[in-house]
Amino acid sequence: MDLLDIFIYDTSWPFVGEILIRCVTMYLLIMLFLRLTGKRGVRQLSIFEVAIILALGSIAGDPMFTEDIPLIQAVIVMFVIIIMYRLTTWLMMKYQWFEDLIEGKVLYIVEDGELVLDKIKKGSMSHDEFFAEMRQQNTEHLGQIRTALLETDGTFSILFFPHDQVRYGLPLFPKACHIVDTVEPDIRYACIYCGNVRFLSRPKQQCDRCGDHDWTKAMNTRRIG
Repeated sequence: MDLLDIFIYDTSWPFVGEILIRCVTMYLLIMLFLRLTGKRGVRQLSIFEVAIILALGSIAGDPMFTEDIPLIQAVIVMFVIIIMYRLTTWLMMKYQWFEDLIEGKVLYIVEDGELVLDKIKKGSMSHDEFFAEMRQQNTEHLGQIRTALLETDGTFSILFFPHDQVRYGLPLFPKACHIVDTVEPDIRYACIYCGNVRFLSRPKQQCDRCGDHDWTKAMNTRRIG
């Protein structure tokens, strides 16, 4: 097989025109679906909607260039998917338990400056991933946060303490968060695993909240911005 065969092979000009028609048709159907969702960006899509779009992409792909797949089959499948999507969203609006089943629940990650451990385990994210999301919202330590939620679409929502109510908390930036091997009197330390803040009598003291033994110096700086 020569180079020309790799790019052209037995493709005829009539089939090139057919491919153009197929691509335009599938493109318009996908745009119709996105219009029906009413979403403006990818970050507004839930996991359920992303799965639907991936399915539609798979459905639309083959009919664009496969000669023996008639467009009517793809059109029927896509309209069935769209109808099922509309039915599912209606059920989600009508029944809360159904919405929780499809999209999951909002998870409280931080409450009163401390990590909510049982919720973090359900969030399928590591501490570093949570901390990265918080840092992107100009958060220096957990003591600045009154409440932080992980939304069903994977985004973070944070409520901050007023400046005069900021408390000591676990640092979120790597250089400020390192395990201590000595402790000083009258210095507050934060548990690296859960954010619990305490005065310590020894470096490897067990955390009375989570049972961990690693601590770092807590911070109480006010949030900028």
